[in-house]
Amino acid sequence: MPEQRQGQGQKQGQLHELSALEQAAAIRGGELSPVELVEHYLARIENLNERVGAFSYVAADQARAVASQAEKRLGEDGLPPLFGVPTAIKDLTGTSDMPTSFGSAAFRGFTPPVEAHLVRLLREAGTISLGKLNSAEFGLSAYSDTYAGSARTPWDLTRTAGGSSGGSGAAVAAGLVPFAHGNDAGGSIRVPASVCGVFGFKASRGRISNGPLGLDPVVQLCQGPLSRTVADAAAMLDAMAGPVPGDLFWAPPLPDGESFLGWSRREPGKLRIGRFSDPGSEEVSVHPDVLAAYEQATELLVSLGHEVEEIEPPFGRAMVEEFQDVWSVRSLRVPVADEEELLPLTRHWRARGRSVSSERFLGALQDMQLRGTQAMIATQRYDAVLSPTLALPPQRPEWFKELGEETDLKRQFLACPYPAAQNVTGQPSANVPLHWSDEGLPIGVMLTGRLGEDAQLLSLCAQLEAARPWAARWPDL
Repeated sequence: MPEQRQGQGQKQGQLHELSALEQAAAIRGGELSPVELVEHYLARIENLNERVGAFSYVAADQARAVASQAEKRLGEDGLPPLFGVPTAIKDLTGTSDMPTSFGSAAFRGFTPPVEAHLVRLLREAGTISLGKLNSAEFGLSAYSDTYAGSARTPWDLTRTAGGSSGGSGAAVAAGLVPFAHGNDAGGSIRVPASVCGVFGFKASRGRISNGPLGLDPVVQLCQGPLSRTVADAAAMLDAMAGPVPGDLFWAPPLPDGESFLGWSRREPGKLRIGRFSDPGSEEVSVHPDVLAAYEQATELLVSLGHEVEEIEPPFGRAMVEEFQDVWSVRSLRVPVADEEELLPLTRHWRARGRSVSSERFLGALQDMQLRGTQAMIATQRYDAVLSPTLALPPQRPEWFKELGEETDLKRQFLACPYPAAQNVTGQPSANVPLHWSDEGLPIGVMLTGRLGEDAQLLSLCAQLEAARPWAARWPDL
C-alpha cells in the first residue's frame, strides 16, 4: 500500500500504485511530471515484462519524447483530462506510429498506414502510449501465446493471462501501466481481467468506434478498458467513446453534461438483478471456487439493497457449433501471404472457416442473432445480470495446447462458456474482481447491463468496488 494516495510525498517505488486519475491530478498539481512517470513505468517494464509477457513492443524512445513535450506544457490552462498518464494499446489495434503485428509472426514489423480512431482519441485525451500489448494471434484464443512471448497472470506466472487481451490484463495487474486498451469479440477483455484480477469493461456495441481498420463482418467486436479501478475505466471510456462517420453502429450518447466518470461516482439506487450460473452445457463443470465467488457476489449485491432473482440461462443451450462456425469464418478476414508463419491453432481455425458453406455460415449467424434477441427480451426487466466470468480458475497455457487443436478448442469452451453471449447481443459487460481463491488466484464475476446502458453498469460496479475494494491487492512480483 502506498503511504499517501494523492501523490504528495509519493515514493518513486510507489508511483504505479496511484490510480490513473490520481496520476493525472498529481501532474496537473505539479507534484509529478510526465517524464518521471514514464521513466518509472519503463523501468518496471524492463524489470518485469520478460516474466509476465505483457508487451509485444515497447516504444521507449517515442514515449520519452512525448513525455518531454508534455513537460513543457505543464501549467497551461485546459490540459486534457488524462494529460501525461501512460497507457498502452492492444496489438490487434492499428497504430501508424509503431508496429502492429496482430499477435502474429506473419506481420512482425508491420506498421499500418492509418491508426485506429480510439488511438487518436486516447492521444488527444493526453495519455502517452508505452507500446503494444501482447494479444492472441488475430484474437482467436483464450490465452495469449505468440511469437512475442506468453502473457502470464502476475498472480501465478505458470498460468496464462487469458486472451485475447492477455497482455493488457497482465500489464495492468503487474503495474506496467495504470490502465490499458483491450477489445473483445468473444470475451477477450473479460477473460484476461478475470484471470489477472483487474476490472475489465466491454462497452456496448457502437459505444467506441472500431474504425477504420477494425470493422467486424459479424459485428461481435467491441472495445473497452482494463484498469485497477472502476473510475479509471470510466475515464478511459470517456476518452474513447463516441461515433465516427462510417461506423455501422452508434450507441446512444450520454445527455449533455454527463460523463461515464461522473456515473462511476453515483449511487445506482436499488436495482433488480437476475443471476444464473448454469453454463448451458452438461459438458461444463463449474469449479467450486467459481461458484464461491458467484455466491459471495450475490450476497454482496443483496447486502447493498438490490433485488436478486434466479433466472434460467438467457441463451438456453450453449451455441458451441454455431459460434465456432462464425468464429472460423471470421478468422479469414486477415489476409496472410504465408500461412506457415501462423500458429497451428490459427491455421486450424482458418481451415475450418474455408470448409463452412455460405448457407451454414448464414444459418449459424442468424441463429445466434435470433437467440441473442430472445435473450435480451427475456432479461429486459432486469437492470443487470450476474454470472460467473469463467467456469475455471486461471489455467496453464499448456493445458489448452497439449493434445492438439480440437482439444484446445474444447478446453477453451470448458473454461470460457459464459462471455461470448454478450458479443452476440452487443450488451455492456464487465468482469468484477471481487474474489481470490485460497491458492491466491483471482476469480472474477460478470455483470451485464442492458444494451446502451453502460453508465448504469459502471455505477453498479463502482458500488461493489466501494463495498469490497480490490485495487490495493498486488501480486508478489
